Amino acid sequence: MRKIAVAITGASGSIYAQDLLEKLCRMTDQIAEISLVMSTNAREVWQTELDNDSWKEFPVRRFETHDFSAPIASGSGQYDTLIVIPCSMGTLGRIANGISGDLITRAADVILKERRRLILVARETPYNLIHIRNMESVTLAGGIICPATPSFYSKPQTPRAIAATVVDRVLDLAGLKNETYRWGA
Repeated sequence: MRKIAVAITGASGSIYAQDLLEKLCRMTDQIAEISLVMSTNAREVWQTELDNDSWKEFPVRRFETHDFSAPIASGSGQYDTLIVIPCSMGTLGRIANGISGDLITRAADVILKERRRLILVARETPYNLIHIRNMESVTLAGGIICPATPSFYSKPQTPRAIAATVVDRVLDLAGLKNETYRWGA
């Protein structure tokens, strides 16, 4: 059984985080524990984009960004995956440069040092050279950059279905079994 941590930053794309949390919470046969940390900006963006505070309703362990006693702040917590969704370029830059000023960046630092799975769902466009170099640094350190770029092979018809194409890819990258559209299947 897996231990998954989810971090939500203040980048636009709360729909991705909402869909991911909904799907993870249904994967009780694969996941023993889900922990969640959200930045203050993430809560504001969620409220703006989704007109609700439904992040409070998910059956997950919640931690504040200043809580360095949280189990995701230590390798002994044994989380095997951290998904930052959406991941702001500021957060990505701090992770790329080893700056652990809050629980999100500390958890990412721990996941990288323990050689576990870090997935950053980057949500920005266009990228500048600093963004690209930070993505390179995270990739070289063992992290996975998964831009929030939807696919359209499955002909999604709603914003939720479009967002699901990104979330389903993230679940695949996390090594979780997920029923979704498969190319050529």
